[in-house]
Amino acid sequence: MKLKSYCAAILSCSMLLSCTDLDEKLGSALEKGTTGNINPAELLISAYSSLNGPYQQDNRWCLQELSTDAAVAPTRGGDWDDNGTHRAIHLHTWNADNSYMSNTFGGLLTAIYQSSNVLRYSPSPQQAAEARFIRALAMFDVMDLWGVVPYRESLEDFRELPKTLTSQETIDFIISEMNAIMKDLPDAGQAYVANKNAARTLLMKVYLNKGAFLNRQSPKFDAADMSKVISLANEITGYTISAPGKYFDNFAPDNNVKSTENIFTLYNEEGVRGGGVDRAYWTVSHYNMTPGGWNGWATLSNFYDKFAAGDERRGIYYNYPADTTSNRTKNYKIQNVGFLEGQQYSWVTNKPLNARNPATQPLVFSRDITIRTSGATLETAGIRVIKYPFDYASKGQRNNDWVVYRYSDVLLMKAEAILRGGTPGGAADALAIVNSIRTNRGAANLTALTLDNLLDERGRELYWEGWRRQDLIRFGKFLLAGQIKPADPDPKTLVYAIPSPQIAVNNNLKQNPGY
Repeated sequence: MKLKSYCAAILSCSMLLSCTDLDEKLGSALEKGTTGNINPAELLISAYSSLNGPYQQDNRWCLQELSTDAAVAPTRGGDWDDNGTHRAIHLHTWNADNSYMSNTFGGLLTAIYQSSNVLRYSPSPQQAAEARFIRALAMFDVMDLWGVVPYRESLEDFRELPKTLTSQETIDFIISEMNAIMKDLPDAGQAYVANKNAARTLLMKVYLNKGAFLNRQSPKFDAADMSKVISLANEITGYTISAPGKYFDNFAPDNNVKSTENIFTLYNEEGVRGGGVDRAYWTVSHYNMTPGGWNGWATLSNFYDKFAAGDERRGIYYNYPADTTSNRTKNYKIQNVGFLEGQQYSWVTNKPLNARNPATQPLVFSRDITIRTSGATLETAGIRVIKYPFDYASKGQRNNDWVVYRYSDVLLMKAEAILRGGTPGGAADALAIVNSIRTNRGAANLTALTLDNLLDERGRELYWEGWRRQDLIRFGKFLLAGQIKPADPDPKTLVYAIPSPQIAVNNNLKQNPGY
């Protein structure tokens, strides 16, 4: 069977986004079926790389962040309109034809297929365990975003449509899988290789969010599930919270060797493999910055105001070797990471920057922002966010590994589980955990810990890392009115609309209620 026909069959089974997602080696594998000299190690790399699309190409990120109080992609005159795609995500007015939903759904199903395909070619126990972790991670995201997961137990006959797993069935599947593969995963090593601690963190996410996945309008948190979160957190060792002034080590071009927190990342190395991490810079930076970007996405001032002035997470001058600008070589020390607000300065000349049109207007990133900007605020509205320091030393692909799981998230999940009734531990223990992180970030200790200020702390620590929507749903805040968004009139938005093309080719997949 020709590859084109095979791709059509797989798409009709709601397992792949498009034929273009397949590399040549996977194409050969599909041609040969289960015969031929197929290297499972190469297929495993394809499985890891299949996460780049949904994670590093804005897709999953947009659904998890632009839908919240932490991020917005306003239409700027004729820019960033895209038929209202970005506005719909922030305003919760999306439908089943939104391109980010289609791209994310298809990309995650591609990852499920690619990782399942590894298992067909006699992988080693560790290779099989890594592939099953990738598959479970992608399934977790599909469940989180859409509430159901198309899943095929066998890849032998694509004429049979995949069944649709409910949230409960997906939860049970992931827990079973992680427990089964734990013994075959490496204890530690490079964060871009799935290991035992990555599997434990995924399990923590499952147990912590279980009540929200099963009842998104009124989550209920079982004490036994919360105790499991605590137990898993206590098994995750070998990591420390970044030292003061080192928060952005976790996102730097050499974060694979510098970070003390990263548990699981996506590999990026110039000339080797990876892709898309630089979009975290291009999408926010102004045309006249160094390098110039696409002048788009921003945060909202209400979210920015959650940070105290001394909190390094809000923004600092970050000294790192890949910065080859005069900001470092001439010791200008202008803020270059975090939240950029107010007058911006050149990292080359140390002089104030101006906008592009009109060129006489100072480039002052303002607190005020609307879902549509025009006139004098067209280029300047919105506080910008740079989470991944730009890799100036590279010529093409940036080397910053994309962060999926960090140790600070593990500790904050543990603190939350304690507050929600898990044992061992009490309120004082949860407070101590949070303050241990805040101390290293240059933030004053909290005097008490509540669910509300814990949610704020998760926002401060994990901003723009792809967790805000999930957190707001778990804390019962996702449907509330935002700074430029009205309250949701319908709780249907607690899950996204399943993309129309997927519904069209899979009779086992039914549209979510209300869409």
